Amino acid sequence: MPKETIFISSVQKEFAAERKALAAYLREDELLKSFFEPYLFEEMAANDGSPEEVYVGEVIKSHIYLGLLGRDYGFEDAEGVSPTEREFDKAREESKPCWVFIKSDHHLGRHEKEEAFIAKVGERVSRKRFGNLEDLKKEVYNSCVLYLKQKGRIGSDDFDSSLHATALPDCIDGSVVETFVRDARTKRNFPLKESTAKVDVLTHLNLYREGKLTNSALLVFANDPQQFFPTSTVKCAHFHGLVVQKPIPDYKEFRGTVFEVAENAIDFVLSKISLSTGDRSVTNQVETIYEVPRAVIAEGIINAIAHRDYYSKGSIQISVFKDRIEIANPGRLPSELDIPSLKEPHSSYPHNPLLANCMFLTGTIERYGTGIPEMFALSAERGLKSPEFEDDNTFKVTLWRPSSDTDHDADHDTDHDTDHDQKYLRLEDLPSRLVWLLDGELSRENLMQQLELKHRDNFKTNYLDPTMKAGWIEMTLPDKPKSKNQKYRLTTSGLVHKKTLKHGNK
Repeated sequence: MPKETIFISSVQKEFAAERKALAAYLREDELLKSFFEPYLFEEMAANDGSPEEVYVGEVIKSHIYLGLLGRDYGFEDAEGVSPTEREFDKAREESKPCWVFIKSDHHLGRHEKEEAFIAKVGERVSRKRFGNLEDLKKEVYNSCVLYLKQKGRIGSDDFDSSLHATALPDCIDGSVVETFVRDARTKRNFPLKESTAKVDVLTHLNLYREGKLTNSALLVFANDPQQFFPTSTVKCAHFHGLVVQKPIPDYKEFRGTVFEVAENAIDFVLSKISLSTGDRSVTNQVETIYEVPRAVIAEGIINAIAHRDYYSKGSIQISVFKDRIEIANPGRLPSELDIPSLKEPHSSYPHNPLLANCMFLTGTIERYGTGIPEMFALSAERGLKSPEFEDDNTFKVTLWRPSSDTDHDADHDTDHDTDHDQKYLRLEDLPSRLVWLLDGELSRENLMQQLELKHRDNFKTNYLDPTMKAGWIEMTLPDKPKSKNQKYRLTTSGLVHKKTLKHGNK
């Protein structure tokens, strides 16, 4: 089988040593030299073609784009664009795998166009940082091995990229694939169109090869992933106290694709913690703030789903206590990371890289290696205790609620203040939450946005339908329930109930 060409792209002068050393490494390593051949522009013989024609043509002929980004932006053409950025754009246009490595000690004095280019790259593909040549070699080696495993050119025992023995393409939900492509195009400029055949989309994502589906293809796109992997559920429980004890006030086990179980689990936790709402003194829209930021909760849950060990017979378990939220998953930190390193921006070593890539492309994972540091920052900003991590037989994240460092009397659990004098409303009755924030006429999308909810079915089942059944809200267009112009408003009964809620939370 012919070797695959890796096009090494960078500002040549800035990375002269790294380019030469990396090319030599790819040609000398016993494994890599059997599968790859590096391309360096400076090794090309002189010809009568313009440099731009040459490098763009070589990108097209190559199989993989490898970019090194640092301090300098480099030579700019008549339109103010560097060759490195032109090469990246052409690789994306041609749907080439793009591996981008950023020199971590160049954050000071970096050219403003290079900063913009790095930000652009981060919105489209995953990227890794390196400190020195040895770090770079290690990251490139990991990328090469992962690529070979995904292509089936070397053996892999990974759950993520292993082919399922019996699953057929018919079990893939075409509407889910179409939604994925639409979201990925919006979030990351995904190159394929919504009309692309589902098998072609899966092939592009390395989720389908040799006429078979990978395990992660089923987790992301199957009609019922749990028929193949029964423990790929998320179990959520709510406890009024500080320990696990019966009776359990609420327990749910969520099924579906990784996107569905993530959205449902996040919405479950939000429904069990307190929230506050603003007074419309600045805008007509009420600002809703949960006692623990949604972004912190989402990061903990999505990390568990993306990085768990799916070979394990255990499921992800989320427990909401009076003082904390615990997220436990059957998995361990990769050997490259330890708990102290999680607090700082770090390279990402996903346990399930194909699965994580799908979640990244849709924006479910915003940025690789920065989510956990952001959890610490947002918690500190809200005056909360820092999240805690345990890496034993399972990986557990503990998120602390404001009550964790405030003494509370059980008879005064309706509201409490944080260090920032933010008043939170318990309002465990979900329909009452809808009544509390509804003012004037609002659409379903606007109501969901204010409550920071993503799953439409969950919102309808747990918020909208019960509130309408109680007679507290009504449609503005009752004769056209499915109209795109449909909105909701409080009834007379709803206005009375809202006054009661306000009186009880003074």
